[in-house]
Amino acid sequence: MKILILGGYGVFGGRLARLLSDLPELELLICGRNLEAATAFCADYVGAPRVRPLKVDRHRIEPVLEAERPDLVVDASGPFQDYGAHPYSVIEACIAARISYLDFADAADFVFGVAQFDAPAKAAGVYVLSGVSSFPVLTAAVLREMARHMDIVSVDGGIAPSPYAGIGLNVMRAVVGYAGAPVKLQRNGRPGHGIGLAESRRFTVAVPGRLPLRNLHFSLVDVPDLQVLPPEHPTMTDIWMGAGPVPEVLHRVLNLLAKARARLHLPSLVPLSRLFYSVLNLMKFGEHRGGMYVRARGIANGVPVEQSWHLLAEGDDGPYIPSMAIEAVLRKALVGERPADGARPATHALALSDYQRLFQGRSIHTGFRSEMPGASLYRQLLGSAFDDLPAQVQALHDSSQARRWQGVGEVRRGKGLLARIVGAVFGFPPVAAAVPVSVAFAPERGGERWTRDFGGRRFSSLQWRGQGRNEQLLVERFGIVDVALALVVEDDRLHLVTRRWSCLGIPLPKALLPGGRTFETERDGRFVFDVEIAAPLIGLIAAYRGTLQRVSAVTTG
Repeated sequence: MKILILGGYGVFGGRLARLLSDLPELELLICGRNLEAATAFCADYVGAPRVRPLKVDRHRIEPVLEAERPDLVVDASGPFQDYGAHPYSVIEACIAARISYLDFADAADFVFGVAQFDAPAKAAGVYVLSGVSSFPVLTAAVLREMARHMDIVSVDGGIAPSPYAGIGLNVMRAVVGYAGAPVKLQRNGRPGHGIGLAESRRFTVAVPGRLPLRNLHFSLVDVPDLQVLPPEHPTMTDIWMGAGPVPEVLHRVLNLLAKARARLHLPSLVPLSRLFYSVLNLMKFGEHRGGMYVRARGIANGVPVEQSWHLLAEGDDGPYIPSMAIEAVLRKALVGERPADGARPATHALALSDYQRLFQGRSIHTGFRSEMPGASLYRQLLGSAFDDLPAQVQALHDSSQARRWQGVGEVRRGKGLLARIVGAVFGFPPVAAAVPVSVAFAPERGGERWTRDFGGRRFSSLQWRGQGRNEQLLVERFGIVDVALALVVEDDRLHLVTRRWSCLGIPLPKALLPGGRTFETERDGRFVFDVEIAAPLIGLIAAYRGTLQRVSAVTTG
C-alpha cells in the first residue's frame, strides 16, 4: 500500500509514520511544502516501510496524485479551520482520481460537511473519512458503549495533553483562531453555541486503581464531536468538549483573552498564535502524563444515572493517541477490513475494542466509573479496581458500618527534633517492637473515623471522599491538617499516595508535601498494613506496620 501523507513530517503525520514503522508492506510518501523538512524526516526515520520525501502544495495536488497513484491520501496538515474558500479541494481531487482519503480534521464544520461527498465517493469506489482522531472517533466509541446501558441525555468530555507532548503551530493557530468566537453545540435540546475557550470546568481524570491526574481546568474547544455526535443519540440534549493544557496559568491567560474578544468584539487572536506556541512548548514541567475523559448522564430503567470513562497515558505514549485512529484503520485495511465506500465523519470507524488492542503493551490505561450509592468509601473511590484487592483488604474496607479489627504491630519514630515535635502534635505512638493494635471504624459526617490504639496509645483521623480539587482522592484529616491521598492498586497492594495537603482549608506548598511508602495487603490470611510518614526537611516522622484480623461489628447507640 502506498500512502501519501500531507504534513507527513509534522506532529501528527510524523507520529503516524512512526506508528506504522513495523509494516514493510507500506510505502510512505512524506509530503508538504517544505521539501527540506520532509527530507530530514525521511533521513531520520527508522522502520520497515519505504519512505520518500515529496514537495506538495495541497492546493495543487492533482499532478502529484496522477504521477504517484497512491492507494490512500492522509491529510495531517491543517489547520482545517483555515482551508479558505475551497476547503475540500484535496477530497475532491482524491475522489476524481479514485483514491481513498483519511484526515485528522479537528474542525467541526469541516468534518460535519464531508457527508456532502458521499454519493460521488461511492460512485468512485473510494472511502472518505474525516476526523479520524481521538475527537470524535474515540469519544464516539465510548458513547456507543455507554448507550448500551442508558439513554444518554448530556455529555461532556475533555483531553489533557502532557506538558511534554509538544503542540504543532497549526494546532495552536486553530485553537487561538476560535478563542472568543462562537462554537456550535447542542444545549438544552436545541442547536446553540458556546464561546470557544471562554467556558471552563474542572475534572479529575482517574482510571480506577491508577494514580489520577491532578484536578484540571478544561475549556471549551471547537471539535467535531459537538456536531456529529448528537444525531447518533436521539435523547441527547447537551454536549460539551474541552481541553486542559498545562501550565494552568497560561491556559487562564488564553481564557481571559477569549472572554475579552467575545465581550469587546475584538478581532481574531490568530496573530498571537506563534507567541502561545513558543511559550507553551517552552514551559515543560510537572508530570509527564496525559489523559482524557468522557462523562454521560442519562436515564436507565426510569432512574437518572451517570457514568464516566477515563484514560491515562504515561510518558511518551500519550502523544501518539490522536494518530492511533488512522493507524488502526490502516492495519484493519491491510488484513481486508476496508472501510465501506462513501464520505462521512469517522465516528463509526472504530470500536472501543480496536483501541484496546492498540493500547496493549503501552503505558495507556482506561476504565469506566459509575456512581455507587450506598457503597463503602473505598469502593466508591476505587470503583472496579476494588475487586482486584486481596480478600482481607476488601473485607476491611467493604463496609460503612461501625466495626473493629485487632492484631499486633511495631512502631518506629523519627529521631530529629522536628520529627519528634510533629509526631507529638499528631499523637503518634511511641517506639515499640511488638505491641497490641486495634483499629475501630465508625461512620462520621459522611466519612469514616479511624481510631487506632497501639498498646493503649490512641490517635485518630477522619477519612472522606474528596470533592473539588480533591475529587477522586481520599482525604484524611489529622487535627487541623488535611492530606489528600490517591488509592493505587498494584502488585496485590493498595498503595496510598499523597497528592495534596492543606491546613484549615488553606493549601500548603507541594514542595513540603509529606509522603512515604504506605500500603495495605494480605499475608497468611491476615490484613497487613505498612505506613510510613515522612516529610521534606524533616525526614521520617513515624512508621508503623503490622497485621489485623476482624473482631466484630460494633453497635452504636
